[in-house]
Amino acid sequence: MSALFNIAKSAALLPVLPGFGIQQIRTKYADWRMIKDVRKRNTVKQFACERLRVNSLRKNDILPIELREIADTEIAALPRDSSIVALKKRCAITSRPRGCVTRWRLSRIVWRHLADYNKLSGVQRAMW
Repeated sequence: MSALFNIAKSAALLPVLPGFGIQQIRTKYADWRMIKDVRKRNTVKQFACERLRVNSLRKNDILPIELREIADTEIAALPRDSSIVALKKRCAITSRPRGCVTRWRLSRIVWRHLADYNKLSGVQRAMW
């Protein structure tokens, strides 16, 4: 009995830490797929201007072939993730890849939930 009392007494003397007992979170993202998607989006953003310029040189049929071939090698030297077609539309909250409402970048499930509770600006339930 006294041993149990001593344990309870020593536990009461421990400092109270904020967030203690709450599940630890490593990142603010839902899963590893979302981290990968954010990395790809940053790469696309970083190389967008350069990629646009080089692609316009590549696809210009007035320029000489040698110049277009140089542009081909330059575009091949860019990272593969810098292409915008490599991006998959994902929900910004759950990272769900399918059923994504493009305008809000949310999955249909999250979109419906937020719309039901009037959390989306300009969205209203259909009434007729």
